[in-house]
Amino acid sequence: MKLSSNKILVGLSLSMMLGSCGAPVIVSTPIENIDSTPLKHATLTDTQLKNWNSFDLVTDTIPGMSVNKAYNELIKARKGQTVIVGVIDSGVDIEHEDLDGVLWVNTKEIKGNGKDDDNNGYVDDIYGWNFLGDSNDENLEYVRIIKKLKPKYAGKNLASVASEEKEEYQQYIEAKAEFEKEYQEASDNKIRYEQILQQSKISHKAISDAIGKEDYTNEELLKVEAKTPDMQQHVAFLSQMFGFLDPGDTIPDFIKNLNEGVEHFTNQLNFNLNLDFEGRTVVGDDVDDLNDNKYGNNKVMGPDPKKKGIKHGTHVAGIIAAERNNGKGMNGIAKNVQIMSIRAVPDGDEYDKDIALAIRYAVDNGAKVINTSFGKYYSTHPEWVWDAIKYAASKDVLIVNAAGNEGIDLDQKAVYPNDQKGNTAEVANNFITIGALNYQYGTNLVADFSNYGKSNVDAFAPGVKIWSTTPNNEYEYLQGTSMAAPAVAGVAALIRSYYPGLKAAQVKSILMDSGLNTKTSVVLGGEAADTASFSDISKSGKMVNLYNALILADKMSK
Repeated sequence: MKLSSNKILVGLSLSMMLGSCGAPVIVSTPIENIDSTPLKHATLTDTQLKNWNSFDLVTDTIPGMSVNKAYNELIKARKGQTVIVGVIDSGVDIEHEDLDGVLWVNTKEIKGNGKDDDNNGYVDDIYGWNFLGDSNDENLEYVRIIKKLKPKYAGKNLASVASEEKEEYQQYIEAKAEFEKEYQEASDNKIRYEQILQQSKISHKAISDAIGKEDYTNEELLKVEAKTPDMQQHVAFLSQMFGFLDPGDTIPDFIKNLNEGVEHFTNQLNFNLNLDFEGRTVVGDDVDDLNDNKYGNNKVMGPDPKKKGIKHGTHVAGIIAAERNNGKGMNGIAKNVQIMSIRAVPDGDEYDKDIALAIRYAVDNGAKVINTSFGKYYSTHPEWVWDAIKYAASKDVLIVNAAGNEGIDLDQKAVYPNDQKGNTAEVANNFITIGALNYQYGTNLVADFSNYGKSNVDAFAPGVKIWSTTPNNEYEYLQGTSMAAPAVAGVAALIRSYYPGLKAAQVKSILMDSGLNTKTSVVLGGEAADTASFSDISKSGKMVNLYNALILADKMSK
């Protein structure tokens, strides 16, 4: 992929000086207009790819967050305070080799005695709380809206609806239209993926038998002597499939992704988009009553003994705080962190009630940073979540939120949770929304899936092909703004660890103001014809940068 050479405006750097007592003092030294930073055209090595979100754009020519540089030059020998980070997600594998040493433990609870020892309303909440109980699969929100409102509005038109019900009726009509479109797309995609998967398996077996190995390259494929029409077809088909692979991936990786795609669309049809499916019944609460809040259990890894369904939350937790330098798997962004696991995000759309209560749980139990890597485009009780965000603000807690993965402008279409009603003033000053960066600087700097918005997205961070923890002591590449948000949550946790006197609103300001800026034109939504200046697609126009953030935090703390 061709990269363009553009001016990089780096706001801050540093020099380290020793004070009279021997303590390191950070002095901000501006670097003016780095005009010709060489850009990395070569494919990233496996080691580079697994760590790219920690690299430095100037030194490594990879648009990471300068994490390694910050540790080496700023905080390597410094001690900080422990910071609790609440991970509201699908659940976390608390037994993972790279996470078991960074878990929040509720020391006020006596494990396994079946009592609410700390009187916080949650029995035996040792590692957090599971608001989903034994459920996992769920409808999407607009499906739930249809099911709830169909008895009331089926067969009616706008003229036959009372004036006070017109807004609700319009929501029902929009939900129906969304359902019909998405159901058809899911059905078509399932069939398409199944067909490609079947042909891929057949062709891959023929080629791997001919070559004598599974992990062949496209160059090795093209050297296969195709003496029959069938073999010619296999070579042509797989060579075309190589065009869809990321650097370093092989056809077995492609087949694995296809299998996951088939499973995804199957689950969409069976659960997310199934009007006859009821996922909440096993929980037993009233989802429309916020005061009905005594539900769920302490099983933060969910009900499946194989830990199915908690990959997302485990991956997010690893990005934030996987144990650093322990010789295993990976390094999380932040040290001095304890992960509080709060299970509230099913396979489907989360309930506003669960999210509101999850935020309050994290706040009440000591979290200073909360990560929310989820979202939906319909919400039945957004006011509950806004109130929870304001409650977190009142308790000095920062919330780091994922922008979403549809490649759309959030100034034109709202995603929930958010901190703005439309493009109006923010409901609080402690909520930061993060878009996703690609590892290739230049035109394709923004991930092709990332949402954006001058008003509703605050900054960007690495979110493409991020290596992190997955259940059962495994590791995997995943991508999404879900991976960009925890990277920033890790940066925020480090700021709060080393500068505990700074308030949540100040940390948000630091994250936005200290980032790297570029005026390069970037592709939006993966559409080559749709471009904008990077500085115009978020409120800050910046890429979050730990190195610069610590410098500004030091300055602000004084």
